[in-house]
Amino acid sequence: MVSQLARDLPVRIAADGLPARVLVTGATGYIGGRLVRELVDHGYRVRVLVRNANRLRYHPWVNDVEIVDGDARSPADLDRALDRVDVAFYLLHALNQRSGFEEQERLLAELFGASAKAAKVSRIVYLGGMVDSTTELSPHLRSRQETGEVLRDSGVPVIELRAGIVIGSGSASFEMLRYLTERLPIMTTPKWVNSRTQPIAVRDVLRYLIGTVALDAAVRGEFDIGGPDVLTYRDMMQTYARVAGLSKRIIIPIPVLTPRLSSGWVGLVTPVPYRLARRLVASLKNEVVARDDSIRKLIPDAEGGLTHIDRAIELALAKVKNANVDTRWSDASVPGAPSDPLPTDPDWAGGTLYQDVRVATTTDSVETVWARIEAIGGDNGYSRASWAWEVRGLVDRIFGGVGLRRGRRDPVHLVEGEALDFWRVETIRRPQILRLRAEMLMPGRAWLEFVVDEVDGKTRITQCALFAPHGLAGHLYWWSVWPMHGFVFPSMVNSLAHGTR
Repeated sequence: MVSQLARDLPVRIAADGLPARVLVTGATGYIGGRLVRELVDHGYRVRVLVRNANRLRYHPWVNDVEIVDGDARSPADLDRALDRVDVAFYLLHALNQRSGFEEQERLLAELFGASAKAAKVSRIVYLGGMVDSTTELSPHLRSRQETGEVLRDSGVPVIELRAGIVIGSGSASFEMLRYLTERLPIMTTPKWVNSRTQPIAVRDVLRYLIGTVALDAAVRGEFDIGGPDVLTYRDMMQTYARVAGLSKRIIIPIPVLTPRLSSGWVGLVTPVPYRLARRLVASLKNEVVARDDSIRKLIPDAEGGLTHIDRAIELALAKVKNANVDTRWSDASVPGAPSDPLPTDPDWAGGTLYQDVRVATTTDSVETVWARIEAIGGDNGYSRASWAWEVRGLVDRIFGGVGLRRGRRDPVHLVEGEALDFWRVETIRRPQILRLRAEMLMPGRAWLEFVVDEVDGKTRITQCALFAPHGLAGHLYWWSVWPMHGFVFPSMVNSLAHGTR
């Protein structure tokens, strides 16, 4: 099947007479996960580099790609991933890093460029950020620009596509736009709402990325990519309101709202956590309008032209409404959040692992109970004590965590590795085990596990909350929240057993 986004674009043929072999980094991220699907559909031989191959298990393209389980910070892993690769897509970033994200991005680019040079990769394609070189850049945009420079310094030919705001279901930029507009019919805003921007639909970004593979070997350099509309962020919010059927928003810019203050406001109102919101908001002060459109001569528009902003919003909302969001910004791991699997007893012999175990039985079938478990969280809530989880989520947001607003990708089905509120789905073995790993801020590591089995003709649910404390603060944390367990955990296991959520 030929990619619907790029069916009219040529396919690059490698020296062995077969379609080119391409490497995609960041395949668990927002753009990367969609790009892999489109490249496979376009006929390319696709390899992906991921830190945890299990996270790809439920992607529809998993059996159509070659998977290298490794870390982009390891030269040996990069050498394996880049071996015999024709074109490499560089989609790595450290934007969620707690501190030092600029240094991390520089290091990642240096290592990748060196390995690509040694492997004789013919081209690196990098998706960066559109910049205005006449103004002082935010740390985020400055780092994006520097990453492109580091990759070019490697000696490998580089095509850098520079995008501004990407509009598509699940993108961080779209989630900011959506929640700000929907939740605030009247808002006081910082002056960056009057900065001009040139948003681009995710489908157009993917078409440009696919098109770079078959470009002539002499083509290299930086190319701005933008949609057909140039408008302010204020205009974007009004456009969203109109497309979504909302009343016109009352927007009152106030100069005293600094990027730091407005980041906190964005972090509380939208699902985007404060750290990411702060870096995105800081970039909005810069005007991001394409300086030229030469890329359109190299990669012609699809039939019907580039996607206008109202159509891009309409398509994104349709995906959200139908629970058909392919990838989300939250699919990427949260730096600093624990990624270790559930500890086993031998690993923790002599250590402390607090547990809260609750058991309930029901005459409902295993399948019925499992359906309730897999639908937990998001808009479905947790139990009659969901208020307690909401309070915990609010506290997490106030202190810069992810909170509950990441929600669910799908109201019924979960995918291993995806975000669920302030959890990460660590393990699913239907219809027996669901294990969630906490990504909320806390002095330790936590898991919530559900095990379903059949005993004497009845269905039994074993619900276990586990906490591995870090230092004295971790022990104090466990005992400070322990009184709440008596409300939260019995209510949750009984709701799952009897459907009384």
